Amino acid sequence: MDSFGHARRRNAAIRPVPFASRRMALWLAGMVLLMALVLGGLYVFNGIRSRAIADFFAHNRPPPAIVAMTTAERQAVPHFLTGIGSIAAVHQVTIASQIGGAVTQIRFTAGETVAEGQPLVQIDDGPEQGDLKNFEAQERYYALTLRRNQELLAKSVVSQSTVDQSQSQLDQANAGIAKTKALIGQKLIRAPFPGKLGVRLVEVGQYVAPGTAMVSLTDLRQLYINFTLPEQDAASLIQGQEIEFLVDAYPGQSFKAKINAIEPQVTADTRTIKLQAVMDNPDGKLLPGMFANVRVLLPPRPDVVTVPETAVENTLYGDSVYVVQPDGVDGKGQPVLRAKRVRVTTGEHIGARVAILGGVQAGDRVVALGQNKVLFDGAAVAPSDSGGLPLPAKIPTN
Repeated sequence: MDSFGHARRRNAAIRPVPFASRRMALWLAGMVLLMALVLGGLYVFNGIRSRAIADFFAHNRPPPAIVAMTTAERQAVPHFLTGIGSIAAVHQVTIASQIGGAVTQIRFTAGETVAEGQPLVQIDDGPEQGDLKNFEAQERYYALTLRRNQELLAKSVVSQSTVDQSQSQLDQANAGIAKTKALIGQKLIRAPFPGKLGVRLVEVGQYVAPGTAMVSLTDLRQLYINFTLPEQDAASLIQGQEIEFLVDAYPGQSFKAKINAIEPQVTADTRTIKLQAVMDNPDGKLLPGMFANVRVLLPPRPDVVTVPETAVENTLYGDSVYVVQPDGVDGKGQPVLRAKRVRVTTGEHIGARVAILGGVQAGDRVVALGQNKVLFDGAAVAPSDSGGLPLPAKIPTN
């Protein structure tokens, strides 16, 4: 019994696995193998595709951008101080009456050019003319009386005091004549200097009080240019220095003048120096009151690197230029050129060129036109068929 029972237990322990369980295990193993094959295939495919894309772009680069190129040059450039100001006439007044009265004559036309001393306005001087005749009659009477008394004094008929009294009366009559003539002269208003009249401000018959404005008179033959500069420029300023200025009325045309006065003090609230220059204006093109952009000319700066102003790109992040650099040769043995963006510090603009204070050296080749064709920094470029731009070799210093 004991041996029989032990054999039964051993046979029960080695009972075979059911068929359904083996099938499930095989299915799971097949799925795992299939997923491994799929993932491996995807990995291999992506690797092949990446290498193919890289190889495509490596052998199918876009053609070089056609741009105009030029060379940065070292030149002597003008140096100047900039300021703003306005134009004023050397001689300009508003003609006004010195004495009250009614206007009887207007002897000018608005906008007319008049000579010095030319009559402009007549104020009623009838009472003064009457007083003048009265004083002139007194002068004649007192002159006769004085001569008669002088003759009688020689004959000892009258005393010296009588002669002195006659002389005093004659002097009073002459004083009355002089005063009345002065009043009459004040009522005939004349041009104090030659110039051009403005708009008429009075009418015939109008009563004018002393100081009433009648017309402006401006001498346009010579003008002042009043302007200011920062106080740090004081050491560069001297009397007689030449300036150049522009006005909005004549764009692109410059005018010259010379400094004739420098204010000997700095304005406390603005920390600026007031200056005045004078110029001849024979043709009358410039007018008082015009706004002026002023440049004080200083000795030129030698050996300054310049490029065409079209080569400089201005952005919110600063100024830059594309410097053309060699980058070996292509498959045909031709040199490869690439445009490298370089930040620069710019100085004065002189004509069609701009001074470069840093970032570009003399002799560097730069892109002058066609920067919009350079799609990225380091892109390949090629010079245009026409070569560089016809740029001036030197910048004028005057």
